[in-house]
This record gives sequence, C-alpha cells and structure tokens, in this order.
Amino acid sequence: MWDPVLLTLLLGTVYGLALFGVFRILLNYRTTQGAIAWIIALLAFPYVALPVFVLFGRNRFAGYIRARRSGDEALNQLLTVFENENELTRIPKTDDPSPELRVLTSLVRQPFTSGNHCTLLKDGRETFDALFDAMESARQYILLEFYIVRSDRVGQRIKSILKRKLAEGVKVYFIYDDIGSVWLSRNYLKELTNAGARVAAFGDGNVRRRRFQINFRNHRKLVICDGTLGFVGGINLGDEYLGTQSNALAWRDTHCRIEGPAVMGLQLAFVEDWYWAASDLPALNWAPKPSPHGDQEVLIVPTGPADRFDTGTLFFLNCINSARERIWITSPYFVPDLQIVNALQLAALRGVDVRILIPENPDHQLVRLAAYSYLVQARKAGISIYRYQPGFLHEKVVLVDDRYAAVGTANLDNRSMRLNFEIAALFTDETFIAEVRQMLEEDLRHCRPMTEADYSERSVAFRLACRAVRLLAPLL
Repeated sequence: MWDPVLLTLLLGTVYGLALFGVFRILLNYRTTQGAIAWIIALLAFPYVALPVFVLFGRNRFAGYIRARRSGDEALNQLLTVFENENELTRIPKTDDPSPELRVLTSLVRQPFTSGNHCTLLKDGRETFDALFDAMESARQYILLEFYIVRSDRVGQRIKSILKRKLAEGVKVYFIYDDIGSVWLSRNYLKELTNAGARVAAFGDGNVRRRRFQINFRNHRKLVICDGTLGFVGGINLGDEYLGTQSNALAWRDTHCRIEGPAVMGLQLAFVEDWYWAASDLPALNWAPKPSPHGDQEVLIVPTGPADRFDTGTLFFLNCINSARERIWITSPYFVPDLQIVNALQLAALRGVDVRILIPENPDHQLVRLAAYSYLVQARKAGISIYRYQPGFLHEKVVLVDDRYAAVGTANLDNRSMRLNFEIAALFTDETFIAEVRQMLEEDLRHCRPMTEADYSERSVAFRLACRAVRLLAPLL
C-alpha cells in the first residue's frame, strides 16, 4: 500500500515541476503553437510530459549563448577583419542590390564577398573526390565539422588522410555532433587525437554541465583548408552518399566547393562552434584571398538556436516571399510550420512556380506521414510536391527565380529552423544558378508528382495517422 503522505508529496512534486515548466515556457516560448502543446501536455499528463520536456523542451541553446557572449570580443574582432581588411568583402557590386539580399547580410552578420570560384558538386562521389584532393593539398590546417561521421570506407579514408597530414605538420581541428555520431567508434576519435588532432564533441559543451538536453544538434557539414578553400552542403561522412548501394538505399545529395574570400564566412561559423565546444580560439588565416579562377559573389548564411532571431525561418520566408517566377526547394523532410505553409501558398497564388522535392521513402516514417497531411492545402493553392523515386533524396537546395540559389544543410522542418545549427552558401552568379537549375530539372525527371488523391483516397486510418503525426511537427 502506498503511504498517503508519500503519495501526496510525490504528486505535489510532479505537479510543482510541471508548473515550473509552464512558467519557463511562458517566459521563453517562440511559437504559440508549440507553447500551447507543451502547456496542455504538462498539465494533463505531467508524468509522461515532464521527462520529455526535460529532454526536448528548451528552444534556446543557453550555454552556447553564454559562450558566445564570453567570446564576443575576440569573435567580433575576427568579423571586423573579415568585413574591413579586404575590399572584396562587400555587398554585391551592383549599384542597387536587391532588398532581399541586403536584409540577409544584416540577419546573419556576414557580408557578401566577391572574388570567389564556386563548383557545384552534384553527388557524393564528386564531393568526396574534391574533399580528398583539398585535404591532401592543405599546408597549414584542416577544419572539419560534421553531424554524422562513420568509421566506414569514407570515414577511414578521411582518418588516413588526416593522420598523414598531421605527420606533415598540418594542424587538424575536428568537430562532430555526439547525437548524429552516436555510433562512431571511440577508437576512431582516439586514433585522431593520438596523432595530434584536436577533436571536440559539440553536444552541450562540458560534460559536467550537461542537462540531459538532446534537442539541440550541430547539423553543419564543413571542411576548410588553410582558410582559402571550403566545402558546405548536405553530405555527411558516410558510404551511403557514394551511390554504390541499391537504389532503395543510395542517398542523393549535393555539396559545393568554394575558393575565395567567402571561405572566411565558413571559417567564422566553425570558430564560433569550436569556441563553444573547446573554449579556445585556434590561430587561423584571416586574410581574405581572391580566387584566380573566378569572380563570383557568395553570402554564407549560418543559422541556429543561439541567434537573436529565428534566423532559419526568416531565411526561408525571405526566399519564398521574394520569389517572382519560381521557388524550388529540395528537402528530405517536409514538416513546415504555419508561417512557411502560408508563405508558400501566397507565392503560388501570385503565380510563382512553387515546387517542393521530397523523397518517396524518407529515413523516418513519421516524417513521411506528416508530409502527406500538407498535400491538400498545398495542391489547392497550386503548390507542386514531387517525390523522388531512386533512393533517398537528402539534398537541401533552394532556387529563387534565376536570381539566386542556396546550397546548405537546412531541411524544411521545425528542427532545422529553430533547433539545429545549420549553414548554407547563397550564390548570385548566373552560371552557377543555371547549373543548379539544370541539376534540379534532372532530379525532377526522377520524381512523381503528388496529387490530392495520394491523400484523399487513402484509408481513414491512414489520414488520421497523418493528421496525428502532424501535431508532433515541433518535435520532428
């Protein structure tokens, strides 16, 4: 038999903690939908909701914000050098740059740069070949930051190159996300550390001050060599991107190679993450150097939960709202919030060609179900949704008219817009944009267009499941 006094104490403690959770939500919430969902859950089902809230409830990465503030002086000095030391780091050279591009520079606190040479890497093989070559050519340092690192063939090749470069005196700084790389062998990391590499887990900083918080993840994929050559896009370090597996398993993704001053923007994002994870600032090259091979304009767009604004959401809204002819977006996960849905609807209603490319079979079935629930809303407004057939479409690309394109790491879901640390490169060069469009047109040839019948003619149980899963959108 339960002791009545003990039971009363237990109930009081649980509900007291639940009320404290409600208090925290009311003080810090970013979206009313998410706040209402958490409050109802905490008050109605505190025994279930409370431990989930402890794990997933925070929407601001407070520790990172504190680290950013403590390092602000040094980081701001680096930003000032980036902006002012070289005349190439300017807003686009046009006399009257478009407002939607000018606002992005204010949003992410980075300037557009010219003097860049950019290469679109359309699949995993192209990407890894370019990555390996760049790392082999590094003379001073190599910076790596990945959400997922595997100790498979690709991972072993990376480790082999890094160990060889370390023996040559090249410095290596390696950040991995300890949620995305949870299955990575500790021996893999130990080998790199013993060879002289600096390795840091992003996580929640120092293990002693973790708070069982797994909601925030570093989803960035970066490689930077000597401050002059950089890579960014959707590809992690794993064999699945090579396309050597069966069509049902091979991953379709895109990356890009950047040579020139824009690499400083990638490096700034890396250094800020490194400062959080390792509490020091590595000595790096901060002199922007123009590429002898091109003069393209690039803006680096880092976003994350430590930003002053919901930078990820505002970036997508800015792209959608500024589209005049077309807005094409590829994403493995299509679980947008109401703001994004409304913006896409308005774009389609004003005559913009709105196309969303998603995989036929994503790696998370809940995400697959949630995507169906948006179909009727989308089709009524004229939004076209396409499902990619051969393998798993994992690329994250945005094309706005023929005016600019972005290649990066962010998905079209709540996690990328508010909870993950993401990064993209935005390009205004006509030749590069034409390549992006041709690549997406090729992807579309391997897609099937979805119709309202894909949802409306399914069973009631299926439609109920889709609608129910959509309620979980803030957590997916």
